[in-house]
Amino acid sequence: MSLRATHKSQLHDGEFDVLVIGAGINGAASASALAHRGLRTALVDARDFAGYTSQNSSNLIWGGIKYLETFEFALVRRLCSSRNVLMRAYPTTVREIRFLAAISRTAPRSRLAVWLGAWLYWFLGSCKTRIPRLLSRDALKRAEPVVDAKVTQGAVEYSDAFLVDGDARFVCSLVRRAADAGCVTVNYLNVVNAERSGEYWRVDLLDSMNGGKISARARVIVNAAGPFADPVAGLTDVATGWRHVLSKGIHLITDRLSAPLRVLAFYADDGRPFFVIPLGNRASIGTTDTPVETPTTTVDEADRDFVLSNINARLDLKSPLSRSDVIDERCGVRPLAVDRREKGDAGGGFLSLSRKHVIETHAERACVSIYGGKLTDCLDVGNEVCDAVLSLDMVDPGGTRRWYGESGARIRKAFLAKARLLKDASTVSGEVPFERLWRCYDSRALKLVERFELEPDTRKVILAADGITSGELELVHDTEMVVRLEDFLRRRTLLTQTHSKDELAGPAMMQVCEILFGVEASVRYQEYFGATFNERT
Repeated sequence: MSLRATHKSQLHDGEFDVLVIGAGINGAASASALAHRGLRTALVDARDFAGYTSQNSSNLIWGGIKYLETFEFALVRRLCSSRNVLMRAYPTTVREIRFLAAISRTAPRSRLAVWLGAWLYWFLGSCKTRIPRLLSRDALKRAEPVVDAKVTQGAVEYSDAFLVDGDARFVCSLVRRAADAGCVTVNYLNVVNAERSGEYWRVDLLDSMNGGKISARARVIVNAAGPFADPVAGLTDVATGWRHVLSKGIHLITDRLSAPLRVLAFYADDGRPFFVIPLGNRASIGTTDTPVETPTTTVDEADRDFVLSNINARLDLKSPLSRSDVIDERCGVRPLAVDRREKGDAGGGFLSLSRKHVIETHAERACVSIYGGKLTDCLDVGNEVCDAVLSLDMVDPGGTRRWYGESGARIRKAFLAKARLLKDASTVSGEVPFERLWRCYDSRALKLVERFELEPDTRKVILAADGITSGELELVHDTEMVVRLEDFLRRRTLLTQTHSKDELAGPAMMQVCEILFGVEASVRYQEYFGATFNERT
């Protein structure tokens, strides 16, 4: 049986301590924390893991320097602390990156004010990153020629962190870590009904891949559905004290605009900050902050025009960026936590809404709800949800509290030694990015290079774009629960965001499908590319 089929069979008619609904960053962190604590845990999502908001963030792990403008010093301090913990726990995955903030002459803040704010930010972050720098217009032009320094007061440079391989890959790694601790994880399962009887919830689930229905029982439900948390609360008949206001943020993916690995930051014409962020070998430009009524929204013409007009006005390019330069688009919906007693939050004060998270416990319904939240504070969310679940008369199994982070130095050292031998002996066909293997698969990467050593055929590079070998694809097939080709191209890797469909289509991608999907290879290829392999070639 495939891994998904195995987990689905364990879920069907199973009894669990906790069922987590939603496998975005909040759900993945909660499931890993709960499973490592020793609670019988299940995690389901109506889409793929990280299949909605958590695949469309800025990929930044940051303390939120812009929240200083609304005097949320406690929030910034907490987020910076969370950022620092993530950088220590994931030294190759979450890395410090410099931000070069070009302050235009019409910006709402002066260059000096931003510089002083950057120092305050550095202190609130316990001085764990490189110190801020103040740059004149001439220094800015020397440091970053692509920025049109003539329209600026100069710049401020400071540090935060980013996810090297993207947000969705990070979430999927947390899901894998939860599964390794015994959590039953199944994607593409939609909750259609939930009823509480006695000490248990009975939850009915619909498999969107084949239309089949299964049921599971759990003592506690964790509502981690992100922007869909309010509908899930209605489905479970839980009266929450909080609700979500939704904000759309979009990014346009283009070729890299700057040679150094840094984030370019600007104030847009309306005073909102926006960024040019490295994304693999590309650049991600955004983001907007627009109120929307429903979670299902897309990038529209106004979004594209806003981003392109603002970035073109601030860069010194040979020719302005146009829609033909856009390789891909990212559109995410941020769920912002709002007290139900507050009204008028989608109006003029929308941009000042707090980005904090709230964990709400409903003891009478044995339910825990997560409102708000960011990638940066995922560890706090996981720990707080675990504590909230245990407060519901749940016996604490007393398992390990270490539910996140990369493997220790001993395993990494063994991996690097094996990788070095393979590179020195030139026994790998094609260029294999061993560092990426470690970032994406952690201790499983050691087993992969050991297999490279023993089975030469597994070293063959199938996709030259990312140096993806047949052995890596077999590892993904066995452990990553990939159901559709988009799962692999969009969430397990960055391929669909860094290469066009025409670049990806072809014999190599058909080989990928054959390894990942077996007899369904042609179906999955056609599902993604809109034509059969023979039709496209």
